[in-house]
Amino acid sequence: MNFEMQKANLLAENMKGFADFVQKSYNSKSGLILDHDKLYQVKMWIEEYHFSQLAEELARINMFEWDEKYTFLLIERFWKGLRIIDDFVEYHHTDLFILTARIHTLKNLSALFSITN
Repeated sequence: MNFEMQKANLLAENMKGFADFVQKSYNSKSGLILDHDKLYQVKMWIEEYHFSQLAEELARINMFEWDEKYTFLLIERFWKGLRIIDDFVEYHHTDLFILTARIHTLKNLSALFSITN
């Protein structure tokens, strides 16, 4: 398997995992999230930027063959939403600290494609 395909699939898996984690955290109303209104805002951005759909599409197009152009397009769309979420979580760190590790992982995986600014 092509190394670029593996990176894309790893990013897709983590994108989907992040979206699922936020949804699960919001639905469970766990005590780790102090302000669920702020988590709701993150959930809305994830839905607005279609993280789950982007992850599924990224995994689909890189299943058998590396499609560089379309992969970079999908990652750019994902990165637009991630930057907004990252700034929001950084500003409200005390309430959303549980998301920082996953965001850090996603930023580093996205940086492997050297399209992030």
